[in-house]
This record gives sequence, C-alpha cells and structure tokens, in this order.
Amino acid sequence: MPIEPIESALSPDAQAAGAEARVHAALPAAALSSPPLLPHPGSPRAWRPSPLYWLAGGVHVAGALTWLARPSLWPWALGAMAADHVLNFAFSFMPGSTMLGPCIRSLPAAARARGEVALTFDDGPDPEVTPRILDLLGARGARATFFCVGERARKQPRLLGDIVAAGHTVENHSLTHSPAHGFYGPRRLRHDIVQAQHLITELTQVAPVFYRPPYGVRTPMTEPVLSALGLHCVTWSVRSFDTVDRSEERVARRVTTRLTAGAIVLLHDREVHRQRERTVALRALPRILDAIATRGLRAVTLRAALAG
Repeated sequence: MPIEPIESALSPDAQAAGAEARVHAALPAAALSSPPLLPHPGSPRAWRPSPLYWLAGGVHVAGALTWLARPSLWPWALGAMAADHVLNFAFSFMPGSTMLGPCIRSLPAAARARGEVALTFDDGPDPEVTPRILDLLGARGARATFFCVGERARKQPRLLGDIVAAGHTVENHSLTHSPAHGFYGPRRLRHDIVQAQHLITELTQVAPVFYRPPYGVRTPMTEPVLSALGLHCVTWSVRSFDTVDRSEERVARRVTTRLTAGAIVLLHDREVHRQRERTVALRALPRILDAIATRGLRAVTLRAALAG
C-alpha cells in the first residue's frame, strides 16, 4: 500500500538537514533491514479479527435484530451495545492485552537466550535530552529504539540523523501525540500514522517497522490500520513511569528490579520534569545501564532482537 504524500512540504532548511541525515550507507545491516520475521513496511499483512471483534459484531447485530423484532426490548438492546463499547474502551487502556490485536510485549525466545533487552525511548526527539541519552548509550556500547513523534522529528532532522548514525533505530509514535488519539476514527488514525511514517522515512531513509500508540492506548481501529500499512504494534514489559515520578532512584529501581532477558523497557527522551536541566530518565539511565552490564545482558534495537 503506497504511503500518502505529506500534506505540507518540509521547509528548505529541514530538507537540507534531512539530506545531511541520510547516512544509511554507514549503518550496520541490522539497522537497515527489516527483520526477516516481519514483512517489509508498506506491505499489507492479513488482519485477523480477535474474538473481541466477533463479540462486538455479534452483540450489535443481535441488538439491532432484537430492536426490530421486539421494539419494546430496545432498552436491553441498547444496554448490551453500550456494555460492549465499555468493554472495548477498557481494553484500550491495557497496552499488553492482545484482545484488540497482536502486539509485541517482550522479545522472542531467541533474543532472551542471547541475553538481549530492548531500551525504548518515547516522545522525542528532544534537542536537550536526546543528545545526552545518545552520549550515555554510546559510552556503554548500548543500542536503543526511539519511538519518535512526527512533528517533533520534523523540527529536529539532524537529531534523527544522529540517532540513526549511532546505530539506533527510529520508529513511529504518531504524528502529533494528541491526547485525543484514542478517540480517532479509522480515517484520521490512518492519516496520523501515515504522515509520521512518511516524515521519518524521508528524514532517515529507513522506513519504520514498528508503531507504538501514544499513551499506549489502542482502539478497535488500530490493528486494522496497522495491518494495512504493514506496521507492527509494540508495547512494553517494563514501565519506568519516568513521566510521573520525579525520583531517579525510584525510576531506576522500578526498571532494574524487573530487568530480565527479553525485556522491553519504556523510557522517555523528552523533557517532562525540569530538575537541574535533566530529565528523570536521563538521570536514571546510568544505573539501568550498570544493571544491564552487571547481569551480563546486552541492550539492542528491536529490529536486531527480532532479526535473529
């Protein structure tokens, strides 16, 4: 399925910076190629409705037929439909659930056997925070996956180039990271994901393979859209809560106590709480990297982990 052109063209400065960021020739093969286990981005994959979709369809069909056959029972029919919507809404706030479609919540068995973990950073790129995180990762030889917001990537094209040049990967985290994301209809949701996909591909010359929904909120429309675009939903197995907890000690401890081979760790590389000009994730990261080294683990990108 072709990617739609972005509606507003990049500015000349952003185009120039994006050209400089096209450094894929210097990247390791694992960072350039889509994992063999996954279709190439842009290649539609089959959408297989989960039991929750069939339940929803059955409830609505039965409710409509009941309404037509026995109009006096309309309160029961309407109540059943409303209850189904509540059920779907509840699962939207369960990132690890597969009731709304498949998602990658941890690394596969082969990656666990190799002692691999995936550090993932959401909501960037941030001109102050992301470069410091890149420095810390580079000093330890660690690789990470950055789920970038399209509009922020547009403002930091050189920084996206730095991420990719350092051997990390950039994936899709929506165009705007809107709080209303969970209420988007299929048309608007597809537009939001496609525009971010186009921007990131243009700026890095590497098409995203993975998508992480803003706030981890999926809806019944998310998986049909992702399958049509050939993208794969990624959530996490270890959540740091670094956007709500101002203590780097607690954030680091929360991660390290759950850190095992195969973990996908959720962190953020965007300024949230200003404390001495550094974010909580940035302050906690050295301790997390220490734990990875001490336990004989290795931080790799999601693509590398799923390629083996």
